[in-house]
Amino acid sequence: MTDGTPPFVRPDVAGFLAFLNAQEGPKMEELPPAAAREMMRAMGQLADVPRGDIAHVEDRRIPGPAGDIPIRIYDNRPDRAAGPVMVFYHGGGWVIGDLETHDPYCAEAARQLDMPVIAVDYRLAPEHPFPAAPEDCEAATRWVADNVPCTGLVLSGDSAGGNLTIATALTLRDKPASKPVIAIHPIYPAVTTHYDWQSYRDFGEGHLLTASGMNWFSDHYAADPADYRASPIDFPAEGLPPTLLVTASLDPLRDQGRAYAAKLIEAGVPTTYREAKGTIHGYICLAQGIPSAGQDIRGNLTLLKAIISEATA
Repeated sequence: MTDGTPPFVRPDVAGFLAFLNAQEGPKMEELPPAAAREMMRAMGQLADVPRGDIAHVEDRRIPGPAGDIPIRIYDNRPDRAAGPVMVFYHGGGWVIGDLETHDPYCAEAARQLDMPVIAVDYRLAPEHPFPAAPEDCEAATRWVADNVPCTGLVLSGDSAGGNLTIATALTLRDKPASKPVIAIHPIYPAVTTHYDWQSYRDFGEGHLLTASGMNWFSDHYAADPADYRASPIDFPAEGLPPTLLVTASLDPLRDQGRAYAAKLIEAGVPTTYREAKGTIHGYICLAQGIPSAGQDIRGNLTLLKAIISEATA
């Protein structure tokens, strides 16, 4: 840290990082994308909790700009009247991650929010570089608005998915879908293509998400820094819906998340900012390896539920 004080690390986070950093073998960014995707799936099976009981889970394919987009629908009530629906975009640097890696979290969100959650399996780089991911997310969100009985959309995602949450919200602010976006919940989002942040220097090694890993993601994704979907921090935020933005205190992306929350507040967007102290990037998918992550998830979703309730009152 800049003042020489070591950052607070939760005991369960310290234990998880010690285990993770002791693993032998190649790092994710030393693998081809297909093998890195398998590594992320394997980590999820090891470090996340099981999906748990939920009344309804359905896989579907919907039309997208370059072929069908797989989605997964979660609902803890088999029958419900139309209300808000969450659309979720998974993390993984736009290169890894899928419906399976975020399956437990999406089920938990559906249970705690008591609303349908629809996870989007957008195209991944490098096979499909920028802007394939945001184009798929926009198309899937418009499809949900048109085809799922709902009164409003809640957009959410983690990391790269947090970027896609903000990007989709900006697109739909300017070209609305058939249902309004009533709230967004970006989770430790990437909001710029540059890494000149103190948190990046402080936590770029040994905290799960690494500086070399970020470079690997960026090289594959090949985003255009001049496009608002790649670097929303450089574009106006006025008119975005009520936002719950969360970060983790030991995350290289922490400072850009803080900066974007400040930008939202300055733009007059109703904004709640929450930082999970003493934990790392990726915690929403690590609730087995880091048991305290369950409390962070519940805290986030409790706040989000209140924001949605206020937006629909």
